[in-house]
Amino acid sequence: MLNETMASLSQNCSDCPIRHRAVCARCDADELSRLEEMKYYRTFEAGQTVIWSGDRMDFVGSVVSGIATLTQAMEDGRTQMVGLLLPSDFVGRPGRTGSPYNVVATTDLIMCCFRKKPFESMIERTPHIAHRLLEMTLDELDAAREWMLVLGRKTAREKIASLLAIIARRDAALQLRGTTGPLVFDLPLTREAMADYLGLTLETVSRQMSALKRDGVIELQGKRHVTVPDFDLLLEEAGDDSDGGLLV
Repeated sequence: MLNETMASLSQNCSDCPIRHRAVCARCDADELSRLEEMKYYRTFEAGQTVIWSGDRMDFVGSVVSGIATLTQAMEDGRTQMVGLLLPSDFVGRPGRTGSPYNVVATTDLIMCCFRKKPFESMIERTPHIAHRLLEMTLDELDAAREWMLVLGRKTAREKIASLLAIIARRDAALQLRGTTGPLVFDLPLTREAMADYLGLTLETVSRQMSALKRDGVIELQGKRHVTVPDFDLLLEEAGDDSDGGLLV
């Protein structure tokens, strides 16, 4: 499946499925041509480590498809999942030699990578990229602050609904559609991964997913295929509202 997805990807940046949300979203044709000269695709199987914390990084890039986790380890071996990387999210920091986190592919993952030194040089000459990268960094900061609220104050049901809302909204954005009407997506995380990320037990995640299904907030086909009939109702269950809510 991973090879088939790779084969279907165009090498032309203008045809990229994440083009409208990626770091190159505002680049003109000449700038895209320069990016194409320094880019390459990398694939990772589910469970494979993309980056080890502290290792030197010779690339930066964007998630094209799949999902990855950011984890941080303590000296005694305990780990904490501190973030998710969804399609169009940027990996790596220009100007830094390494990553403070482990990045692990949760599903099969495809990344569009740029050689780091040429990319850093291009940032200095290309305001479009520098400005977009700043926007994405600020969005990431807002999302991290929002996630502190999810983990620190929300109930188990609200945590599950919040995570579903994040994924549903991102999928809608990638499909260039709004959140009105039913939203349909495949949940990229297993129940075990959801429990780890949310600080819950596997039993609690399964119970709350079943409760949301029973109450008509979501519809499930199998364990992964999710339909959200009313996004505003899901936001209410997450403790948010349609005027604010979670940032993605």
